[in-house]
Amino acid sequence: MTTPSTTLQTDPETRVVDVAIDNGHALVTIDNPPVNPLSVSVRKDLMEAVRLVNEAKCKTAALVCAGRTFVAGGDISEFAGPPPLPHLPDVLNAIEASETPFIAVMHGTVLGGGLELALACAWRIADEKTKFGLPEVNLGLIPGAGGTQRLPRVIGLERAARMAANGKPVNARTFEEFGGLDLVFSGDPVQAIASFRDNLPARPQNTSARPVADADLTALKAEITKSAKGADAPMIALETTALAARVSFEEGSKIERQTHLDLRTSAQSRALRRLFFASRSVTRPERLKAFQPAEIKHVAIVGGGLMGAGIAAASLAAGHRVTMLERDTESADAGSGRVEAIIAKDLASGRITEAKANARRAAFSAGADYASAADADIAIEAVFEDPEVKRAVFSQLADVMSETALIATNTSYLDPNMISEGMPGPGRFLGLHFFSPANIMKLVEVVGTSVTTDQTMSTAFAFARGLGKIPVETGVCDGFIGNRILSAYRRQADYMVADGASPYDVDAAMRGLGMPMGPYELQDRTGLQISWANRKRQLAAGTWPGRYVDIADKLCEMGRQGRGSPAKKGWYDHTSGSGKPDPDIEAMVAAWRTEHSTAQQSFSADDIVIRIMAAIVNEANLILEEGIATSDTAIDIVWTEGYGFPKHLGGPMFWAEETGMDRMREAFAAIEAQSPGSWKAAGVFKS
Repeated sequence: MTTPSTTLQTDPETRVVDVAIDNGHALVTIDNPPVNPLSVSVRKDLMEAVRLVNEAKCKTAALVCAGRTFVAGGDISEFAGPPPLPHLPDVLNAIEASETPFIAVMHGTVLGGGLELALACAWRIADEKTKFGLPEVNLGLIPGAGGTQRLPRVIGLERAARMAANGKPVNARTFEEFGGLDLVFSGDPVQAIASFRDNLPARPQNTSARPVADADLTALKAEITKSAKGADAPMIALETTALAARVSFEEGSKIERQTHLDLRTSAQSRALRRLFFASRSVTRPERLKAFQPAEIKHVAIVGGGLMGAGIAAASLAAGHRVTMLERDTESADAGSGRVEAIIAKDLASGRITEAKANARRAAFSAGADYASAADADIAIEAVFEDPEVKRAVFSQLADVMSETALIATNTSYLDPNMISEGMPGPGRFLGLHFFSPANIMKLVEVVGTSVTTDQTMSTAFAFARGLGKIPVETGVCDGFIGNRILSAYRRQADYMVADGASPYDVDAAMRGLGMPMGPYELQDRTGLQISWANRKRQLAAGTWPGRYVDIADKLCEMGRQGRGSPAKKGWYDHTSGSGKPDPDIEAMVAAWRTEHSTAQQSFSADDIVIRIMAAIVNEANLILEEGIATSDTAIDIVWTEGYGFPKHLGGPMFWAEETGMDRMREAFAAIEAQSPGSWKAAGVFKS
């Protein structure tokens, strides 16, 4: 006989857990789409489910989730205020103490509170494709319902500390090897449950009662300190997990819970949670929800350089058929080799199997005949940053492709209106600005022209999301959102170097803020010739803003165009492999200052950071005022995902709010005085 869910004493209108009892065994199903978070309604229903299965004296209770995943975490929307009752630790303690033992039957992603829930069950079985993790550190938090205390009691201290501190998931086979699973199955979970119950092992000791062997975490602490890059939560997670070997479960859980609640109000957690929600809202603009995206099967990429190869590899990884076009067979072969190198690297690292690698190779072709793009659903040009070259590519694509197919430019600075002007089917042209390496970097700036249709934009956003990217809409301006701000960043850095700062001190100061590299290291990495070409274009057009410092131009003229140039020099000397500060640069900069009679000012690391940030935040606010960006969070997403701004600092706009706008105004006044006439003040910086 089956007992329906109506026996739960919760509101039928809000009920999200179903309990069915058959032949003495219960099936407890959480159905809280889309990812079954442990919201207050789920917690209430689970408490009722525990009561019900115990009253019915069930032999076992299999805990499953409807939809595409097991519980993928807590309800982050609840983290802004006091947690409502019942609290998750109390629910999990009730499940663990239940006379009816629970079997966690998992699929999809078992993350955060989902893993904590599973650890409270007597047994854990999972589909072979399931992933497990404690990703709370990615939100500036640590687990708050016993995760740091139960996990070491199941898989050992060092493994648990690593999972809690780095936030990275592991697959089912790995978690089974760790001792975290009693069974890994494939196929029908109902059959797996039945089979497991037929051969039910003796009920194990409750997780919270198991001892934990101590372990030497010295090496792991050094590793996490380095990878955290200033974020607090990873080391706190490690240290809290280490308590499991030194204190009781009850004491460790109490410390964990209070630490979790304290971190909820921290600036870093607020910053990371803001980015979490923003990354979901900006990728699905409200006005585009009324449009059904067109299906993309075949992608054409024009250009086989590093950018084109990266876009091709990302498209192949998403399951698309990809055709790469180049100017001749030799160039096409070179581009094909770059794509193959990416596939081979993914295979060697274990990220993909041999079968997947071969499937990607089979879906890829390269050549010089544009006719092979005739049935492509979207084409993306990734050729040299020259408007006439790009227009010629667009024209050739338009000649062979359907007028319903999308055609996009990957330009970093140029106006897509100019590139597509006069082309047939104007509403299907747009910009898709990928970031290098495009197979890894998640950001894509989506740039509509004045006539790009919302249908085109809807398809472009869906295509980018399908690649695993974070698409952000931007209006048309020189450099769009990201590179326009980057230009302001570099200008202010150049002004300080011109007036007395060492380029190496500027880099060190920005690394101290948490940037992965400073502006001069970044130029050496990407190549000085790119920004040089853009500066020359702006100078010729009369659009360069104010004071011009040509030190970088002189480096380019000397052949010092970055680590990838024949000279293997830029601002740094890369001839020995790693970039080293070069005394010749210091001497050259000193001579330039003498020649131009610039003031020999002294800048502390704090001066460097606050003045550069003032330039960045001012430009960001101008972008908002002009409607180039739709929100301040969109700007923060662009700069955290595309330029390495530390996520735990929330992005430039959040950082400015936390720093205080009065201090930002003071810093902006200083850079205006340093370089008169070079900055247009945004409204928030006008006196």
